[in-house]
Amino acid sequence: MLELLQVSKDYASPQGSIRVLEQVDLQLAAGSSLALTGESGCGKSTLLHLVAGLDLPDGGDIRLDGQSLTRLGEAGRAAWRRQRVALVFQQFNLIPSLPVADNLAFQARLAGRLERPWLDYLTRQLGLESLLGRYPEQLSGGQQQRVAVGRALAVRPQLLLADEPTGNLDEQTAEEVMALLLKLVADSGCSLLMVTHSLHLASRLDRQVRLSAGQLH
Repeated sequence: MLELLQVSKDYASPQGSIRVLEQVDLQLAAGSSLALTGESGCGKSTLLHLVAGLDLPDGGDIRLDGQSLTRLGEAGRAAWRRQRVALVFQQFNLIPSLPVADNLAFQARLAGRLERPWLDYLTRQLGLESLLGRYPEQLSGGQQQRVAVGRALAVRPQLLLADEPTGNLDEQTAEEVMALLLKLVADSGCSLLMVTHSLHLASRLDRQVRLSAGQLH
């Protein structure tokens, strides 16, 4: 479903061009999950941002169901993010001026794909029913991340991209959020590509690969 073909990425530095990704090949089947691990600064988030269309590779191709992301213009990549992929970050990135109910529905409304029964199901599973009228600043970190997970999955994406989704949470809350994330990903039928530094969390996904020196191992 997701294919990275010989993907390379360079970044400019005062010392010259630095290659972060070196001809990376990766495949992720529909409905499966993959953990991307590696040391801090090795390029994990860069790879995720490329798949999200937030940046373009300097070489190679990224395809979702055969459609090439690298051939899309800015408008096409924006549509890619609205319709096909969803993102959950370490930072919750909720809209502070909107209550939980509107934060949950925000991306699905933007994509024109709001399904009320599915959103209600997500809300119940995430334990957010009593919090719908609250604002992000009135929530704990774990509650905010559950809202972020619900917002991402409400659009029923083909692919969920998660960048250290439990990185700002304590160990117990991280376990609870991770369990909910995996259950709801399975319920939605989407694929999951997750960046994590935790080998324990990585082991809960179908496959694990390690990024080192710009290549997967």
